Amino acid sequence: MNLTLDERTKIFDKVCRLVATKHFDPGMNGVDWNALARDRRDQILASTDAEGFEKEVHRLVAELKTSHTGFRHAGMRNIPARHAINATLQRIGVNTNERWMFQDVHQGGPAFAAGIRPGDLLLECGGREVRPPNDLTFSVGESATLLIEKLSGEVQKVNVQLPMPKSQKHPVTAPRPVTTERLSDEIGLLRVAMFPGAIGIDVAKDIDRGIAALDGCSRLIVDLRGNTGGGIGGLRLMSYLTPGKLEVGYSLTRKRRERGYRREELTRFERIPSHKATLIWLAARYAFVEKSILVVTEGLGQRRFHGRVVLLVNEHTASAGEMVSAFAEENHLATIVGTKTPGRLLSGSAYKVGNGYILGLPVAAYLTWQGRMLENNGIVPKFSIELSREGLKQGRDTQLETAIEIAKAL
Repeated sequence: MNLTLDERTKIFDKVCRLVATKHFDPGMNGVDWNALARDRRDQILASTDAEGFEKEVHRLVAELKTSHTGFRHAGMRNIPARHAINATLQRIGVNTNERWMFQDVHQGGPAFAAGIRPGDLLLECGGREVRPPNDLTFSVGESATLLIEKLSGEVQKVNVQLPMPKSQKHPVTAPRPVTTERLSDEIGLLRVAMFPGAIGIDVAKDIDRGIAALDGCSRLIVDLRGNTGGGIGGLRLMSYLTPGKLEVGYSLTRKRRERGYRREELTRFERIPSHKATLIWLAARYAFVEKSILVVTEGLGQRRFHGRVVLLVNEHTASAGEMVSAFAEENHLATIVGTKTPGRLLSGSAYKVGNGYILGLPVAAYLTWQGRMLENNGIVPKFSIELSREGLKQGRDTQLETAIEIAKAL
């Protein structure tokens, strides 16, 4: 369905007002929003077909160069693979050409269920060849046929079933959040794919069960590769890294930054509740306070693996996954291995702007307790190592192997 000029104008003007009044801009990255919107206005409004209009507005807000920033229709088209099928992709060279290689394939997600595994190459989607820089995207709630090349060299067609997400504002398919494996009598592996839920009661319990399953391990590897983030459930994981209470960092809204603040005086969040009934009390407590929040670990006591923790991260470890990584790095609680994280750590909100369109904007920044803003910076591992497809062909995860060797030496 196409939009009239009047409809396009109303949507565009609302987008401009929301960016001007709601967007949290850590530094604006040199962008003059008013001038940018004014220069693009006529071109965008001239887009008579709905798809072209959507793409042009998305390109405009993407110029802000902040995470959680985008423009799309609630029909949930063009959802990236990491959210739609719980798999990430890595660009690699194959026979002088570039291909997408599946990198993180989370258990419980649609890609894993379809038989896709790390190291598989993407050849086609729906009969069309897909190569970098073109992304693999989906319409959530539909199925898709992918042509892939397995590590063995065999070419297969796989059908990926895409479930409908619970929220149209946040069209994310949830994999199994937490899985564990004992790598040896001494080394436990805890994989955390995401931190679903705003408060994270369920994922906190999953992390509790994971830690209990690894009881007795004197070394712990936490695999956050491909972790897309989520809510505050990451606090439970951070709390297991240190025995006592430590300040983690704080969110900072635009209003609070403009009027000034002392970080020690911000409202504290220092425990994930055990029961969902408590959410009513939490809602009442935080409903009328300014949304700049200081996060503090829960004080869960001493663990045998303390001081012998390795964190695995990569270029897809974002948001709350980066919060955990930064906390561990700043407090010397873990050795970080992998590749640099993307630096996507602003808190986002979604706004309805008319005719089924949604504008995503960051509304708060996150700073570590030492004052680092991770947006566009990310975490640089102490030991940098890429995932090797040649290694995967031999049944070897080069990043995990490095983490194991480091854990043994701690």
